[in-house]
Amino acid sequence: MNFELTEDRRMLADSLSRYLREQYTFDTRRQIAESAQGYSSTHWQALADLGIIGALFSEAHGGYGGKGFDLAVVFEELGRALVVEPFLQTVLAGRLLAAAGEAGSRAAQALAERVITGQDIVAFAHGEPQAPLDALHVCTRATRSGPHWILTGQKAVVWQAEAASALVISARTAGDPTDTEGLSLFLVPADAAGLSLRGYPLIDGGRGAELELDQVQLEADALIGPEGGAWPAIERALGAGIVALCAEALGAMDAARQMTLQYLQERRQFGQPLGAFQALQHRMVELLLEIEQARSAVIRAAAELDNDNAQVREQALSMAKYTIGQAGCLVAEEAIQLHGGIGMTWELPLSHYAKRLIMIDHQLGDADFHLQRYIALGRASAAG
Repeated sequence: MNFELTEDRRMLADSLSRYLREQYTFDTRRQIAESAQGYSSTHWQALADLGIIGALFSEAHGGYGGKGFDLAVVFEELGRALVVEPFLQTVLAGRLLAAAGEAGSRAAQALAERVITGQDIVAFAHGEPQAPLDALHVCTRATRSGPHWILTGQKAVVWQAEAASALVISARTAGDPTDTEGLSLFLVPADAAGLSLRGYPLIDGGRGAELELDQVQLEADALIGPEGGAWPAIERALGAGIVALCAEALGAMDAARQMTLQYLQERRQFGQPLGAFQALQHRMVELLLEIEQARSAVIRAAAELDNDNAQVREQALSMAKYTIGQAGCLVAEEAIQLHGGIGMTWELPLSHYAKRLIMIDHQLGDADFHLQRYIALGRASAAG
């Protein structure tokens, strides 16, 4: 297998890297992350104009990429610069809107096109406080009331919900909380009556929100995709989100490794650089090996993202998320220890990379969750 990037993807990575290096410095990023908005509309539109958002979607959906390796290329560069713009939500919600557009929802398709051009931000509200790791555990209910839908329930840790003009919200129209059947998706305006948001800053930058849906009344056409049959689309979108997160972690790990290597080369002790000590060299080699192993897992996950064999695809995704979770925590801890006390300071970029790596482990299922999921998928395959 040829692991080299295509020319188009190399050009995409180079363009994005150059923009972030010149326009999205660490100080700029820190100001954006700590702002009341939690992202920069100026940088968001500039990145959309560069075609970065379009690279995350296929031609059929109005973009020019959309494959697993397109996601990996973009998010690895975003991870290197610790970008806090709402790219992950755009992948999740945008893909669900695009899939719904394929099924004939004109409103969803039109909104997906506006998302790709950076004109609108849409958030996917799926996780719930009762079971934040289990993507199938949905208690929010949608019931018919004449020509309307009525939504009632709660959603937890919805990234960049305050910035969204609309939300794609999952709810049960039938079945029990963990059934694959009975899940539906609804397009809900951010200012819908009965929808309340409680926003807060996230520890690794940007903002999240808790959602309360209290008898939210929607028109019949708010349902996007098939009634009760949304799980396959949700699973696909979450898979794309996992590839994106894993690639982002890869970029962040590589940046943290480079910072640590530079520090060991410059910091002197007992008349020589810290990097001259063999014990520290061994620890740096271990970090490099862990990062390369994680890279292999990300490559496999990106390659399998469009595989129609759900068992193979989902195992590759869970393996990558588990590997990234383990390696990311190790890199964060080792990089801080090798820096000594300065590694914990707010002014040093490394501490922010470490926080982001730890939080990536918890997004869309942590290492423990995905290890168990990988084992369960393997057993189900063997039994079948």
